[in-house]
Amino acid sequence: MKRILALLAFPLLCSLALVLDGYARSHMRADSVIVVPPARERPDPLPEFPAMVFVPAGEFLMGTETRDLNRMGEVDEWPQRRVFVDDFYIDVHEVTNAQYKVFLDSTKVEAPPRWHDGNYGIGEDGLPVISVTFHDARAYARFVGKRLPTEEEWEKAARGVDGRIFPWGDSFDPSHANNGETLTPIMSFPGGVSPYGCYDMSGNAAEWVDSRYEAYPRSEEDVLPENIPDRNEVFRSDRRVYRGGHWNSFGKFLRCANREGTGMNRRWVYVGFRCAKDPPWVDAR
Repeated sequence: MKRILALLAFPLLCSLALVLDGYARSHMRADSVIVVPPARERPDPLPEFPAMVFVPAGEFLMGTETRDLNRMGEVDEWPQRRVFVDDFYIDVHEVTNAQYKVFLDSTKVEAPPRWHDGNYGIGEDGLPVISVTFHDARAYARFVGKRLPTEEEWEKAARGVDGRIFPWGDSFDPSHANNGETLTPIMSFPGGVSPYGCYDMSGNAAEWVDSRYEAYPRSEEDVLPENIPDRNEVFRSDRRVYRGGHWNSFGKFLRCANREGTGMNRRWVYVGFRCAKDPPWVDAR
């Protein structure tokens, strides 16, 4: 009986659908048709942006392996996992005093504490700007039509896709990065360039990224060794991450996976930043 009713109802439903479709078409305005544009593909050749490098979409190894926690890693870098990052551009070098001065003169942003009367010291044009807040760094990025990189983007640009510990390989080399007693001009350590062509991703000035200081995702299989305490108490969503280590620090803090967090209004003498940018075809997605 149910099968007979279903067979009888099917023609009626089809007729009703045709009637409703005709009614909708007859009452639709010509300018109300919605056209969904096709997704834009990555162009060839790629567009170039001054002093920026392109990082293609794909997965990379982010964080620190369990076996490295005792030796040099920190719990906030754990567990290591594969992360997908979309296409993006990132600055070749950190934002300099000279670049930041243009922004400062065009806005009402407070100058870094060590500047005098809105000016940095003589001969310091090429030094990374430091002692800027997270908000100032993000405002500068917007001013120049860019943004701050995310934590994932920053680490991929620094270490590439092979899980290397430093931008140049797995062993610390003081000739490749500045962890000495003073800040140095940008791009002074060509041996430390990253796989994508970024300078000073390790050492010199640490760098703000646009990510909250939170624990990495963990699965049931991710269990810390008994001799390593967890650090959940340090994570706070009102803190932002800065990356890369800095001058006047130990080599272990210059690893690509190293991360630190602090308040958004802090002006650390060790912290500067660099910018990132979405490609036009990523914006269109």
